[in-house]
Amino acid sequence: MKLKHIVTLFFAFLAFGVNGQTSSNETLFTVDGSPVYVSEFVKVYKKNLDLVQDESQKDVDEYLKLFTNYKLKLKEAKALGLNEDANYLRELNNYKKQLAKSYMTDSKVTDALVEEAYQRVSQEVNANHILVKVDENASPNDTLAAYNEIVKLRERALKEGFEKVRAEVHNGQTVFGEQLGYFSGFRMVYKFENAAFNTPVGEISQPFRTRFGYHIVNVLDKRPSKGEVTVAHIMVVEKPNDSLAEKPETRINDIYKKLQQGEDFASLAKQFSDDKNSAVKGGELAPFSSGQLRAKEFEDVAFGLKNEGDVSEPFKTDFGWHIVKLINKKPVPEFETLKPELVNKVKRDSRSQLIDEALIDKLKAKYNIGNPPSDLEYFASILNDDYFSRNWKLPENLDGEKPFLKIGNKQLTYQDFANYLENQQRNTTPKQSFETLVASKYEAFLKQQLLNYQEENLENENEEYADIVTEYRDGLLLFELMENTIWNAGTTDTIAIKEYYEANKSKYVSPERIDAVIASSSKQKTLKKVAKLLKQDMAVERIKSLVNSNDAIEVIFTSEVMEVNHQALPEGLEFKKGISKIHKHNGAYVIVKINDVLPETQKTFEDAKGLVIADYQNHKEEKWLSELAEKYPVKVDEDVLSKVKKQLNNK
Repeated sequence: MKLKHIVTLFFAFLAFGVNGQTSSNETLFTVDGSPVYVSEFVKVYKKNLDLVQDESQKDVDEYLKLFTNYKLKLKEAKALGLNEDANYLRELNNYKKQLAKSYMTDSKVTDALVEEAYQRVSQEVNANHILVKVDENASPNDTLAAYNEIVKLRERALKEGFEKVRAEVHNGQTVFGEQLGYFSGFRMVYKFENAAFNTPVGEISQPFRTRFGYHIVNVLDKRPSKGEVTVAHIMVVEKPNDSLAEKPETRINDIYKKLQQGEDFASLAKQFSDDKNSAVKGGELAPFSSGQLRAKEFEDVAFGLKNEGDVSEPFKTDFGWHIVKLINKKPVPEFETLKPELVNKVKRDSRSQLIDEALIDKLKAKYNIGNPPSDLEYFASILNDDYFSRNWKLPENLDGEKPFLKIGNKQLTYQDFANYLENQQRNTTPKQSFETLVASKYEAFLKQQLLNYQEENLENENEEYADIVTEYRDGLLLFELMENTIWNAGTTDTIAIKEYYEANKSKYVSPERIDAVIASSSKQKTLKKVAKLLKQDMAVERIKSLVNSNDAIEVIFTSEVMEVNHQALPEGLEFKKGISKIHKHNGAYVIVKINDVLPETQKTFEDAKGLVIADYQNHKEEKWLSELAEKYPVKVDEDVLSKVKKQLNNK
């Protein structure tokens, strides 16, 4: 998602619910005389209460500061005329069109498709197929030839066996014979999914067409879905730039031996896993379902573990070496739990065409659109063969003002439909009768006009849609303001940024680090032995050979330059040369040999540039907000605020 849309959505949350306020509401504060009502503030505060991470923002007074700053920025944006900018209006209109799709639907058809989708995500089909490629807009002759070929291939497959024919005819260009493996709902285009799920096991489907061409499917098996699995893993990756690092296969096997010796999986993940995102959580990953991961080997191992707590042997994927521990397995969730996700998928899927068709029928009934008008005969009469070569022109004597079609309170004329015909020449299929052509163009024109009319009037007909559009309208406006005023400072305020760096140099230093060796073991006694050997300046490889064996890994070493927050370092470790005492850390014992302490160093402007720009922008915004507060005075009604606090604190 683009930065613009992320920020806009944040502002949209902040602006939620500003529609429909009335003068009867109590005024909480004014911005340059414009009222902001209690109901708006309370609604926004409650909605955002669970979204803010800074506890201070849950304080009513602190949140009021955020909200007044927000209103000040909106006031400035409108004063600058940003709400009339062509790019802003274009972006807003594009969003409204996209959003409107969610509100322009037929609920009954959607519900039926969602229920069907649930049945299909609850199952997996194993199938192979043969495809004869043909373009969606191919000529009738090419289309017929492809269809005849797939019919012949099906007849052969029934006699000779599907697998034999599939392997023989595949050429990877015009004919594809592929083994698809197991898949569930939404993994294939809808027409293909339909054929696979509706064909009995062991049978070959009738020929069917998708946008790729004509297919036949051989269904090999059907089974319940594997559901969802949650695992933890320890990952070790190759470190080509680290001459001290072990080979990943050696390191993962050492870790596996420690697991076999009874050491804690989460503790080892925290110490040694190279997947830093999951290491801090003991290696735990987000739940996933069959077919969701890019690494099929990882998925197979994860689903292959049977009992909670089972641990795999080390194995390799394209991402590195892994050990996986099963945390839990869950079947496909209940329908009501999964329904919201399925609704979104259905609306994005090719199934949506069925929903669109149902919506058009619904709108025809809503606006009393009957049979095609008799005027179509006139339009068929004014066409000629120039239409098929895209050279047709409107006749000069066209009565453009004559009424043609009425939708709600919108009257469409002969000119509207004639213009549509003229513009659609480029999308015309090979030659056909003018009557057939005009009839098909009319249906497309009617659909377009019905959807346009519904979309244009949606803000008046649907309150929820109107609220969301208002949120986005203000959020987008704020984005434009912030981008022009603050965020572009990195490219426009070069001198000021350098001056800010010079004035605040002490903020931009590289922290103190150590060049160290860490020894980790579950046994304190073993580490005492290691400490003695380290004091003798014995090489790490030599120490490993003395304390570890092929059958038992007692100690794992980590050697690198580290900052104080390194995952392997114990809390409170003093940075000084020498060997530390034994510390308890992440469920194990560790000692640290510090070879050298690298002091904190001043970062150059170029090294710190990203941080400097961010800090400078914050500094500039604070100053700018003070200027806005002077330009647009904010007056808070303290009595009303007191009542608001009481109301919110007693929630």
